[in-house]
Amino acid sequence: MSTVKDSVSTPENALLAGQATPSLGEYMRTYLVRVRSGDIGSLPIILGLIVIAVIFQSLNENFLSARNFVNLIVQMAGITTIAIGVVYVLLLGEIDLSIGYVSAVSAVIMTLLLREPGGWPWYLAIGVALLAAAGIGLVQGLIVTNFQLPSFVVTLAGLLVWSGAVLILIGGGGTVIIQDKVVIGIANYFLPSVWGWGVAVVAVAWFALSQAMQVHSRRQRGVSTRPLSIVTFQIIGVAILIIGVVYVANQDRGVPFVGIILLIFLAWFTFLATRTKFARYVYGVGGNKEAARRAGIAVERIRVEVFMISSIMAGMGGIVLGSRLRSVDTAAGGGNLLLNSIAAAVIGGTSLFGGSGRVASAFLGALVIATVENGMGLLGLSAGVKFVITGLVLLVAVLVDAISRRGRAQSGIG
Repeated sequence: MSTVKDSVSTPENALLAGQATPSLGEYMRTYLVRVRSGDIGSLPIILGLIVIAVIFQSLNENFLSARNFVNLIVQMAGITTIAIGVVYVLLLGEIDLSIGYVSAVSAVIMTLLLREPGGWPWYLAIGVALLAAAGIGLVQGLIVTNFQLPSFVVTLAGLLVWSGAVLILIGGGGTVIIQDKVVIGIANYFLPSVWGWGVAVVAVAWFALSQAMQVHSRRQRGVSTRPLSIVTFQIIGVAILIIGVVYVANQDRGVPFVGIILLIFLAWFTFLATRTKFARYVYGVGGNKEAARRAGIAVERIRVEVFMISSIMAGMGGIVLGSRLRSVDTAAGGGNLLLNSIAAAVIGGTSLFGGSGRVASAFLGALVIATVENGMGLLGLSAGVKFVITGLVLLVAVLVDAISRRGRAQSGIG
């Protein structure tokens, strides 16, 4: 069955598996066939980011400044963290509407535990907050699986319950200030230039090593791999991108510490989604739940674990957002946080129909959301206009997903 193979099913595997390693020309022709068949990957979002940057820079010369670039990294951190968990839920063809207020519950618990006098150490406060978030995911996942209820309904109820919990926890205080310097530093500390360059070296080395190991692993299993020239080009491209990011950030305050946290999350959850049995099971359940069940996969356990991942990442996202604002209040988790987090995963290319998507989708989608909001903020647009534009961006992303999915189905790719 294609969804529960020994390796995660991808269009590249489907078209090239079993063949000798193609030449550069053969690989490019295969890539063009995939694109014409609707497998366009991240191409639309990359082109979209370029268009967005050109438009906002032409309207405000400060958009591409070093200071605004660093601000953008910090602004997108919370949404990106939450969206990583959303990707896993969407891969199952499910939805989690409670993530906004789960993030708030986690942030409020941490902040209350840190409050003086008698505040807890930061690591214990964060640990308990994330355990609470995991517990929420566990409860909601068990309700969905044991009673076979739609996740939409269960997590919508969760949205109401946890929004009330935030009000109860904060009480009449209105706003609770975060007093721990370490927690505040999560989103407000910037690395010295030398440390920033050190991170760049480590990141490039890690990416190059991971690509080399992937090529070696595929050759060991007799599976076709990318030409060496393509792998080299990708490594050089990523190296240029990372070096460029560090260079620009160092022109201002330096690389934000929260940006390093995002890289760690991105690396770990990408590994989890591509190199583990858990990944194969998630894609299998999302592609065809009944077929996965017949293949021996513990479908309901996988679903519960995914809801726990969603809640844990929501909790971590809430901590990042609380750190950025240096406080939490009764409005935490509200506004457009839920919509932006889900939109980030969808805009990045994760299918709403399940079984298709990557963790990098969360990063790319959050970058689009944050870029659009940042640009509109610089232009001083009203809240109504911001909602309209963000909604249109989301609609375009969903249409692209639907059209590409139809093209893949017609071409037999899936």
